[in-house]
Amino acid sequence: MVNILRRWASLYFAEEEPMVFILLLAGIMACIWLFGGILTPVIAAIIIAYMLQGLVNLLMKRGAPHMLAVSLAVVFFMGISLALILILLPLVWSQLTSFIGDVPRYSTEFQSYIMAMSHDYPSIFSPAQLEEWFGIAKGEVGQVGQILLSLGVSSIPGVITILIYCVVVPMMVFFFLKDKDYFMDYLKSLLPQKRRMLNEVGLEMNEQIANYIRGKAIEIVIVGGSTYIGFVFMGLQYSALLALLVGLSVLIPYVGAIVVTVPVAMVGLIQWGTSSEFITVMIIFLVIQGLDGNILVPLLFSEAVNLHPVVIIIAVIFFGGIWGFWGIFFAIPLATLIKAIMTAWPKVASHHDVIPESLD
Repeated sequence: MVNILRRWASLYFAEEEPMVFILLLAGIMACIWLFGGILTPVIAAIIIAYMLQGLVNLLMKRGAPHMLAVSLAVVFFMGISLALILILLPLVWSQLTSFIGDVPRYSTEFQSYIMAMSHDYPSIFSPAQLEEWFGIAKGEVGQVGQILLSLGVSSIPGVITILIYCVVVPMMVFFFLKDKDYFMDYLKSLLPQKRRMLNEVGLEMNEQIANYIRGKAIEIVIVGGSTYIGFVFMGLQYSALLALLVGLSVLIPYVGAIVVTVPVAMVGLIQWGTSSEFITVMIIFLVIQGLDGNILVPLLFSEAVNLHPVVIIIAVIFFGGIWGFWGIFFAIPLATLIKAIMTAWPKVASHHDVIPESLD
């Protein structure tokens, strides 16, 4: 057994590069796990810089100097962010507060609707069991209401933090875009001179992550915007709030679409019952989800869709459990990273494996 382990180690870890690669990944994972909350503005700035790098490259191809291209990209980002804050945020906030106020009425109407169904289908819905479930649900709703009401006072420090981020993050985005080559050269100076595998994996992941972040931003806008148009056209209550949830649900592959179906169906069911309007809204919602999964995602993430759905779900569960929101957001790139490492690593092993045989 010892000889087998030694031979395996000599095949895969004989050179310096694989060991450096493992230590580098372990260090990054430990930093995110231990200091993820503190590094949130830095991670957000890096993500935004990735999103804007394509715009910077486009402006530079059109003849704009690097500094001007970076400045225009940052101004564009700040303008879009300000427009969303001034237009979308008040609308969503007003619908959220209205929804919180309507929760007791919705709870009563939904309970009446389900109890009526229990009389029509007694074998499926037991009245006694439903009464027990509704009693538990009322207690949970009451707790949620108290938490939401307490946010009005406790959110003041959070508002101050957001205001600080609004200043710090754009500054970091500007410097990440402006001095990208400086940062990259510094990081390369810390790595070994011979880094074939690191270069191969790094080049692939740099393109993958950039395309993934830009693709996710485009997907959120398209899915959320089209959902909002469909809901407003049908007159569905809380259209902006529900559309925002639908747009953000694309951050969690497969699972997000299933989870967000519940609030959409509940609001539509309480508003219209099982009428034609409810069926039409659900058809619109399902059509958008189908177009997103079968047309938009393959167009935006042609490389990522090569991952099996089970692999993606496992990656979401695993990395989300370790790093929370950022783990869920980067689940697909991280799964792609593991795949790229597994593809590149055997080349190092085969090099060590072939030389001894040729010497024999």
